[in-house]
This record gives sequence, C-alpha cells and structure tokens, in this order.
Amino acid sequence: MPVDRSWQRVAGPLRERVLAPGRRRALFILGGLAVGGAAVLMAKLADAAQAAFRDILAISPLIALGLTPLGFGLAVLLARTVFPNSEGSGIPQVIAARDLDDPAARHALISLRVALGKVIAMTIGLLCGASTGREGPTVQVGAALMAAAGRSTPEHQRGLLLAGGAAGVAAAFNTPLAGIVFAIEELSRSYEAKTSGLVIGTVIAAGLTSLALLGNYAYFGTTPDTLPLGAAWLAVPVCGVLGGLSGGLFSRIVIAFGRGLPGRAGALIRRRPIAFAMLCGLGVALCGLATQGHVYGTGYDEARALLHGQGDHHALFGPLKFVATTLSSISGIPGGLFAPSLAVGAGLGAHVSPLLPAAPIGALVLIGMAAYLTGVLQAPITSFVIVSEMTEAHALVIPLMLTALVADATSKLVCPGGLYHALAEGIVARMNPPERREA
Repeated sequence: MPVDRSWQRVAGPLRERVLAPGRRRALFILGGLAVGGAAVLMAKLADAAQAAFRDILAISPLIALGLTPLGFGLAVLLARTVFPNSEGSGIPQVIAARDLDDPAARHALISLRVALGKVIAMTIGLLCGASTGREGPTVQVGAALMAAAGRSTPEHQRGLLLAGGAAGVAAAFNTPLAGIVFAIEELSRSYEAKTSGLVIGTVIAAGLTSLALLGNYAYFGTTPDTLPLGAAWLAVPVCGVLGGLSGGLFSRIVIAFGRGLPGRAGALIRRRPIAFAMLCGLGVALCGLATQGHVYGTGYDEARALLHGQGDHHALFGPLKFVATTLSSISGIPGGLFAPSLAVGAGLGAHVSPLLPAAPIGALVLIGMAAYLTGVLQAPITSFVIVSEMTEAHALVIPLMLTALVADATSKLVCPGGLYHALAEGIVARMNPPERREA
C-alpha cells in the first residue's frame, strides 16, 4: 500500500505535466492535418465551381442575369434556414466565438454543421458568379474542425479556435507566416504565449498537408519587379491613400448593412432577405456583363494576369470588382473577402500605372493589393505579410510596409472600427442578449 500511494504521488504529476500536454499537442497536430485537407478540398471546389460557371456563360453571357440572382437567393436561403450562422466570410463568427463564454452559443457559431453549410453555400455562390473568396470560409471551417477535435477539453477552446483560424489562412494561401500573424493581429489582437507553440504546430501540420496535396507554390507566382528609389516611390502614398479610402468605404458599407440599415430600407431588407440577396445578385451580373465576365468569382486569374502583365485588363475592372464584391458581401451569402480584395487592389495598382510611369507594373499591382487589403481589414501587418509571402516579393517588403501603414491610417478616417471585429460585436450581442448576460 505505501508503494501504491508513493506511485500515485509520482504518477499524478507525471500525467499532468507530461502526458496531458502531449495529448494536447497531438490534438493540435491532428486538427491541423484536418484543416489542411479541408483547405485543399475547398480550393478544389472553388476552382471547379468557377470553371463550371465560365462554361455556362460560354453558351450566353446573358444567362448570368437569371442564374446569378437565383444562386444568391438559394445560398442565403440555406445560410438562414438550413445552416444558420454560416453567412458572410466566417471570420467574424470565429472572433465572436472566442469572445463568448456560453459553450452552447459558441458551438452554434463553429459547429461541424455550420462548417458543412459554409462549404456548400460558398460553392453555390461561386457557381453562380459571386465575387467572393474561399479564405474566410476556410478560417471558420478550420476553427470548427479544431473545436470538434477538442470537444473534450473545453478549457482550451479559445486556443483551438485561434489555431484553426490561423491554419485556415496558412493552408488557403500557402502562407504559414501570414497565418500566424493573422491569428495574433486579427483573431486575438494580442500575443498569447500559452498557445503560441500550439498555434505554430497546427499551422505547420496544415501547411504540410497542403504541400503534400498541392505542392509548394507561390499563390500568385513570383515577380522580379522592384521599386527603384526616386519617382517610383510616389506609388506608396498614392496607392496607400487610394487603397485606404476605398477599403475604408467598403468596410463602412458592409458594417452598415451588417448592423441593419435604419428606416424603411432596413426594415424591408430584414423582411425580404432572399429578395434582397437576389437583387444584389442581379447587380453582380450587370457588373459581369459590363466587364465581359472579369468581375465574377475570386478574381485570382485577373489579379495574376495584372501582376505579370499578361493580357489587357478591362478599363473598369477595379471599380466594378469593388461594386461586385460589395454587393456580394452585403447580400449575406457565405463567402470570403481576401481574394476579391486582392483583385480590387491589383486593379487599383494597374489603374494608377499611367500616372506613375517610373514604377514597374508588377510592383504597382502588389502595392495596390497591400493598400486595399489593409484598407478593408485595418490589419497592416497581416496585409503586407500575405502579399509579400504569396508572391515571394522580398525586395518589396519595405514599400509594402509603408503602403500598409499609410492605408491603415487613411482607412481609419473613413471607418474608425475594423470590419471583422465590428461585425463580431453584432454577433456577440445577438448570441448573448442582455437578459442572458444579467443572469
């Protein structure tokens, strides 16, 4: 008996200090592998949906006038009835879930059912031409997978959500550094020493899964263009101010619709959300017709072509991509903002190139990307890290940093609050009403 009691005194701390942390690390790694697989699956689905939409439009571009509104209506119907809490980009839901104390309310935002609905409705949106991305949805799906894997450890739920969101960004863009920075700057807005190692481990696992299935790649390819000292550096303040103003305007519009417009217009939208979504879809279809289809989808192909100077971009690509993305975002359909925002920024850089002949087009496009993405997110570090990492543009890191700082300051003049956190506040208020907080 004394021997047994002695062993228990030794084994108890051993399990607590060695075995339990080991299980947690294994959980994060296995969850990261699942997130990486989900990111690859969502990438394949997004590409297939966009290819199918292009094939349909090859029959007649006018088909979009009927198909796009119907697809928007169906996606919103599913998001509101079958898969509630799957609307929008998904990042505000993850931020809100981390802020909620009620496990049931948190689960309602990041359940596997919500994740499934996110994938389905996101694919439907891209299948009908929505100007959305897959990266934001990958964050919510990644958080849901990690939360499900760690259901038995509720005390680690916030860390699991953080790790899943970071891994989602890393695997979606093949940008592991951006995933970690995004978790610190945007999802948590603080450095959490207790979970930093586990977040990194999850990002590594997700990244390795993506590498194994897709190989090592730069999201937009590489460019040799740099920004020579001199007149070319005017691109930094010009793009920074324009990107900050337009990105801040986009965020202000989306936040206003997310919170609900006042008066009769807001009441009508709340009563007829499906009809409003279809009206937004019609607007996207009209933008598509005006640009020969260039504003549909994520914008990846168009941004890549602009970066490498391939083909002629439409004179209204940037402005109408902005309009199409705004309409897609306020409609309520599930879909992300990262890729379309990068495409709008690429269009911005291309549009100002005649004014800045000393700056190479590739450098201008990347600076425009960083400027507009910062204007939307108000997360300057995440923005310039994503742009530099997805193009391996190490020689442009300093101008990208400066552009992001200028855009961030300019965006705050138009929209004082960050987009994702402003939307998350509304979700928290809805999921945690005053009577529940008082109880």
